Amino acid sequence: MAKTLKIRDLTLRDGQQSSFATRMTQAEIERVLPYYKDAHFYAMEVWGGAVPNSVMRYLGENPWYRLESIKKEVGDVSKLTALSRGRNLFGYAPYTDEIIEGFCRNSIESGLGIMRIFDCLNDVENVKSTIKYVKKYGGIADCAVCYTVDPKYPKLSFWQKLMGKKNPAPVFTDDYFVSKAKELAALGADMITIKDMSGLIPPHRVSALVKKLKAATGIPVDFHTHCTPGYGLASVYAAIAAGVDVVDTNCWWFGGGTGAPALELVYLFCQKLGIDMGVNMEAVAKINEQLKDIRTELNVSVFGKDKPAPKPFNPLTDATPAEVEALLDKAVVAAQKEDFATLLDAAQKIEAYFGFPSPNKLVQEAEIPGGMYSNMVAQLQALKAEDILPKAMELIPEVRLSAGLPPLVTPTSQIVGAQAVNCALDLKAGRPMYTTKNNQFVNLVKGEYGTTPVKIDPEFRFKICGVREESNYDISKYQHQPNPELPEAGGVKLAENEKEELLLELFPLVAKPYLTGVKTKAYQAKVAAEAPAKAEAAPAAEPKAQPITGHTIVAPLPGKVIEFKVKVGDAVAVGQEVAVLEAMKMENSITSDSAGYVKQILVVAGENVATDAVLIELGDAPVVAKAEVAAPKAVVGNKVVAPLPGRVISLKVKVGDTVKAGDEVVVLEAMKMENSITSDYDGTVQQIAVAEGENVATDAVLLIVG
Repeated sequence: MAKTLKIRDLTLRDGQQSSFATRMTQAEIERVLPYYKDAHFYAMEVWGGAVPNSVMRYLGENPWYRLESIKKEVGDVSKLTALSRGRNLFGYAPYTDEIIEGFCRNSIESGLGIMRIFDCLNDVENVKSTIKYVKKYGGIADCAVCYTVDPKYPKLSFWQKLMGKKNPAPVFTDDYFVSKAKELAALGADMITIKDMSGLIPPHRVSALVKKLKAATGIPVDFHTHCTPGYGLASVYAAIAAGVDVVDTNCWWFGGGTGAPALELVYLFCQKLGIDMGVNMEAVAKINEQLKDIRTELNVSVFGKDKPAPKPFNPLTDATPAEVEALLDKAVVAAQKEDFATLLDAAQKIEAYFGFPSPNKLVQEAEIPGGMYSNMVAQLQALKAEDILPKAMELIPEVRLSAGLPPLVTPTSQIVGAQAVNCALDLKAGRPMYTTKNNQFVNLVKGEYGTTPVKIDPEFRFKICGVREESNYDISKYQHQPNPELPEAGGVKLAENEKEELLLELFPLVAKPYLTGVKTKAYQAKVAAEAPAKAEAAPAAEPKAQPITGHTIVAPLPGKVIEFKVKVGDAVAVGQEVAVLEAMKMENSITSDSAGYVKQILVVAGENVATDAVLIELGDAPVVAKAEVAAPKAVVGNKVVAPLPGRVISLKVKVGDTVKAGDEVVVLEAMKMENSITSDYDGTVQQIAVAEGENVATDAVLLIVG
C-alpha cells in the first residue's frame, strides 16, 4: 500500500453539477478561490462536463473567463482539470481535428493542466485526436475507462432452457476494462481513470481493477465514483488499500449523495493508515466555511428549499465520535483483509452517522445512472404516461443489447432511456416496438457514435436504419456553424475570436443567444457613452396583465422558465407542450390539460416561479377572427399522426410527393430527442396539416396520404 495519495477535488465542477445543477456563479466561485490556493490539492476539476453550457445558459457568464479566473488565482499550485467526451469534446456531435486541436490549444493556454478524456462507447478510436493535441500543447492526457455492468437479463424459464435459449455471455469483465486501459496507454495516456459515473462499482470490483490496471499499464490510476447507490465511500477505501494513485473527492458540504465521497471521510481513513494526502486541511476548513453558505444559496435558488445537510464536522478541531472511531477501525481492518462486506457496512454507517443521504436502492437495483432514471420519470410525467414506467424499465436491457450494449453514460444513457420510453409507448398503443425511433438512437445503431462493445445484428440495423453495414460518422461532411453579423450590435460578428467560435461550434443553441446578448449589451453601452447628452425616449409602459377569466396552466413545481413553446393567439391542444421549466437539474415539459387559445402569458422566459404560479391563460376564442381564416379543404386519405407530443422539427415531404410505407415524413422533437415519424401507407401526400416549429399533441394529424 502506498504511503502517499493524491487528491483531485471535484467541488467546483462535478460536485456542484451532481448536487446543485451546475449553478455556482462566478461570484460564488471567487469566494472560495483564495483558500484553494492554500489547500494544495493535486488537481482541481473546474471545467468541462456541464459547466461551459450552464454558465452561458443559466448564468449569462463566459466559460473561458471561468477557467482563466481560477488559473489566475490558484496559479500552478494545483493542476486544473476538465472533462471531455473525446471526439465530441463538450458537445454531442463528432468534431473535426481542426476544431479538436483549436479547442485543446485554447484550453491549455487558458490554464487547463489535465484533460480527462472519455468516450461513451469506450471506443478508443474516438479519443485518439484529443490525446494527441492535449499532449502536443503541454497538457496531461487522463484517459478514462467508463465502468458499466451487463444488464440484468430476464431469467429463462425451464422451457426456454430446454429449447436451447441462452442469455448473452458477460461483456464487461475485468479483462475488458484492462484491455481498454492498455490500448489507451499505448496511445500515450499519462494516467488512467476508472470512471464510475453511476456509482455502481462495489468495493471488491474496484480493488481487483486497481491492481490489474496498475500491473498492465505501469502508469498512475485514478478512481472516480459517486455515492448514489451506496458503494462510493467503501469503494474509495478499497481502492486506497489496493494502491490507487489518485482519488476524486468533494469538500464536506458538496460530498456524498449524488456526488463523490466527502474528502474529510477519506482523510480520517488515511490518517489511520499513515497515508499522506498532501492536502492542507486547515485551508479546506476555510473552503467549507464558504461552501456551507453557498450550499444554502444554491438549494434555495435551484430547488426552492434548503434540503437536509450533513452534520457540521471539521476533523482538525472536532473530536471524532467514539462510534465513528470504531467504525473507521473496522473499515481499515476490513480493507486490509479484503473483507468487503464488512467494509461496505462500516462505510455506510459512517456516512449515516454524519447525515449523508442514504443509498438509493432503486438505482442500485436497476443498475442504471440515477440521472437516467430521473430523466425517464420526468419524460413520462410530461407525456402523462407514468403508468408505462415499469415497462420502459423492463425494456432497457433489450434496447441496450440490441444497440450494441453501450455503457450508460452521457449521451448514450439518454438515448437508450428515451428509446425504451418510445418502445413502451408503441406497445401501449398497439404498435410494434421501434415504430417510433429517436434519431440519436438511429445514429447510434448506424455506427455514427463509434464502435459498440458488441456487434449489432445487421438485420436489426436494417430495421432501424435501412442499411445492414455499419457506417461511421463522416467528418468530411461537418458543416461549421453560421457566424452572421449582428445589426443590433452595430454589425459585429456573432463570434469575434477563436474562443467564441469554439463556443458556437460546441453549443450552437446556447452560445448564439448568449453571444448575441453580450454583443448587443456592449454596443448599447457604447452608444449610450458616446451620446450622453441625448435625451432618452421614455420607455413604453409595460402592458398590464388582464384579469384572468379563462383556464390557467400553472407551474407544477418551483423552477426557472426556460422557454415558451407558444405565443399569444396560438391554438393549444390537450397534452401539447407549452413551456419548458428547469427544476431539480431537469428540463421539465409543461403541457396543457385543456384545449383553447393562448390569451396571455403571465411570466417571461428566464423568470423563477413558485409552485402553482400561473404561466399561461387560455381562452375559448382565437385572437384572429375565424372569418379571416380560410376553411381547410376536406381531404380524404390515410392520416399520419404524431405518436407522442412534441415539436415538428422538419417536414421531409411536400404536397404531391409519392411516399411508401416506412418512409420518413416528419421529424418530431420530443423528450429531448429527434424522432423519425414514418408513413404507414403507400400513396401521394394530399395535405400537410402542420408547419415546422409547430407543437403537436399525441395523435395530432401531421399529414394525409391518399
